Amino acid sequence: MTVHVLRADDRPAVPWKNGGGLTREVASAPSQAGMSDFVWRASLADVAEPGPFSRFEGVDRIITLVDGPGMVLTVDGTSHTVSEPYVPFPFPGEATTDCRLLGGRLVDFNVMVRRGRATAQVEIVRDRVLVSTPAETTLLAVVLDGSAVFEAPGLALDRFDGALITDARDEALEVTGIAALVTFTVQNPGGAAQRTRMKITS
Repeated sequence: MTVHVLRADDRPAVPWKNGGGLTREVASAPSQAGMSDFVWRASLADVAEPGPFSRFEGVDRIITLVDGPGMVLTVDGTSHTVSEPYVPFPFPGEATTDCRLLGGRLVDFNVMVRRGRATAQVEIVRDRVLVSTPAETTLLAVVLDGSAVFEAPGLALDRFDGALITDARDEALEVTGIAALVTFTVQNPGGAAQRTRMKITS
């Protein structure tokens, strides 16, 4: 198993694409990709005020409430209440999306993939889990509450720390709290899956 640790304290806060909030990138691919040409991206965002979300053409998004009372997202005119923590909510990035807070600032975990080039699955885990990464996938683990430990190397992750994992076969991750496991699969131009090249934010 290969693990690249992504410590929360090492992430700079940068403005959203539309300037309406702050985001801290956990990891993205390929290396050196920007907001206009990433294949996949995962981040944690601080949302303190209501307003529109940034628009991302051709991108699929999955947002998960981590802290705070939640929000109502109006996606292309349809309202969705996102108030239960740790429940992933998918929506298209090009949709006109507006956010109304339900009582105060919040933190969310955001996953984005370029449609037709990558897919992502977000799983929320709360205890011991075995993780595997087939050759065409990359796994991102992010601790959303509490802590986690990879048993074999004895590697500990604190809250909001992350790890990019490849070449894993039934490796044990002990979660004391709650973690998100995101499986990214990248497609090559011919449609076959391939391993992604990773940008590691440190």
